[in-house]
Amino acid sequence: MLRIKSLPRWRSRITSERASSILALLAVSTSTVLLGCQRAASSPPSPEVEVVSVVQKDVPIFGEWIGTLDGFTNADVKAQVTGYLLRQGYQEGAFVKKGQLLFEIDPRPFQAALDQAKAQLMQTQAQLANAEATQMQAQLNVNKYTPLAQQQAASQQDLDNAVQTNVAAKATVLNSKAAIQAAEAAVKTAQINLDFTRLIAPIDGIAGQAQLQVGALVNTSSSAITTVSTVDPIKVYFTVSEPEYLDWNRRFPTEATLEAANKRVRLELILADGSTYPRDGTFYFADRQVNQSTGAVRIAGLFPNPGNILRPGGYGRVRAAVRVQKDALLVPQRAVSELQGSYQVAVVDDENKVSIRTVTVGDRVGTQWIVAEGLKRGERVVAEGVQKVRPGMQVNPKPFAAEAKER
Repeated sequence: MLRIKSLPRWRSRITSERASSILALLAVSTSTVLLGCQRAASSPPSPEVEVVSVVQKDVPIFGEWIGTLDGFTNADVKAQVTGYLLRQGYQEGAFVKKGQLLFEIDPRPFQAALDQAKAQLMQTQAQLANAEATQMQAQLNVNKYTPLAQQQAASQQDLDNAVQTNVAAKATVLNSKAAIQAAEAAVKTAQINLDFTRLIAPIDGIAGQAQLQVGALVNTSSSAITTVSTVDPIKVYFTVSEPEYLDWNRRFPTEATLEAANKRVRLELILADGSTYPRDGTFYFADRQVNQSTGAVRIAGLFPNPGNILRPGGYGRVRAAVRVQKDALLVPQRAVSELQGSYQVAVVDDENKVSIRTVTVGDRVGTQWIVAEGLKRGERVVAEGVQKVRPGMQVNPKPFAAEAKER
């Protein structure tokens, strides 16, 4: 049987001391590694941002106003006689031609009045024929008694009676002719009233909803039964402020230059759904006065409207280039932050360090701001990732993917 001799106590103590030293070294090494990892973790990489250079160019400045659509011509269809609506002859909202029947009022009373007027005319014509025959006989008697009275073959009294009878007969003829004219006027009036029982379209256009139905009693004081509007071209009303109006006219001092400038203006119409109408409009007229309540001038533009898609009463926004700003500095709108009424941008210098700069902005041009003060051409500003940067921060700039962002 083998026996293992126990180590001396001094050797066991030395071995324990060496193990403790080794463990201590391992602990120190581990702490150093962990501290290094913590330091590495506390220094994150520079954040990526998308930057864009400030560009300088001539840009058109657009004005934008709220517009109201209206028919080029709006013709109300009203009753000119009193009667009951007998029938409706059109489809509401459909295109109608000038002269097309829209409504018919019961024509029977008016046809009877016309027949009566014609009969009265015939009576007066017969009375005229009798009066003319009587006057002709009286003239013959005058012609007969005149030589006889001169020869004293007939008395002067007979001649005077014949002359007086002739004068009275001529007066009767004149009265009969006047009665005929009155009867003819009555016939024309009756005919007009009969024609008024047919309510026809006064113009080519879109006929609106019927405000009264068949069987309703209408008269000359009734409101419009319907309205027909010409909508191609269609009229768009919008108001511009008096300063805008004066500025525009001041730039074209003569009537010829102003008229030429008005003809050159191209109007854009942004519809209620946000889409842009595919056809440009033209300036039509400016109202004669400034609205004292709003201090604005009403302007009318005309837009072609094939297919009658646009309808009166619609709303939209009218845009037009009112001037050109030379050498404008442009940055994307998303690069500009607004804080309590002031505007700021994050500028990246040549060492990719960020500084926050206050700027003065002007007009908007599409998706860009015009910067009036605070930036120079070619400087880089943060367009994407503005919320991640702080003054003095080091960043990793990338080109701004403008087209991808717009999509």
